[in-house]
Amino acid sequence: ARGVDVTLIDTDINMIQNATKFGFKIYYGDGTRLDILHASGAANAQAIMVCVDDKETTNRIVELVKHEFPLAKLLVRSYDREHSLSLVKKDVDYQIRETFESALLFGGATLDALGVESNEIHAITKEIRELDKERFETEIAADDIDAGIGFQFSNTEHQPRPTSPLIKPKTHSQILNDSDESAMKQ
Repeated sequence: ARGVDVTLIDTDINMIQNATKFGFKIYYGDGTRLDILHASGAANAQAIMVCVDDKETTNRIVELVKHEFPLAKLLVRSYDREHSLSLVKKDVDYQIRETFESALLFGGATLDALGVESNEIHAITKEIRELDKERFETEIAADDIDAGIGFQFSNTEHQPRPTSPLIKPKTHSQILNDSDESAMKQ
């Protein structure tokens, strides 16, 4: 978009074949290898995006790019909240949680399928996004993934739970067996 020169590195032949349809330069190879990054032009890149499906691989690429190409902006797709928090500590320029974004979209589509008005879906999604942002910032500041638990939506009565615009559960949780009862008391 906007005439930006895009280069991809991938090991999936199908993805490479699909990406060529859009005119991207594509290198077959492993993004954790410095020689592949150099061959693809990473030394001259203004931004490097890391979008792989494995946390450990993502982390290796992030460390390599931060060390070898410190001037490039580093934008990273994480798998989950814990991974995003670790990426913030690694000082990436931008991170996005794949699971959070897909959960918001999927939840919105579910509400739509159930007949909820689009303006209400938008309001719910916006509030969840804002609360999650506050929660994430609290967790970063405290260096503790549990520090922002008060901002988390939950269906259990044992955790703080914002309620507006969401609806409180109409029934309480039920203990199904003895092992569940001891777990609930902890």
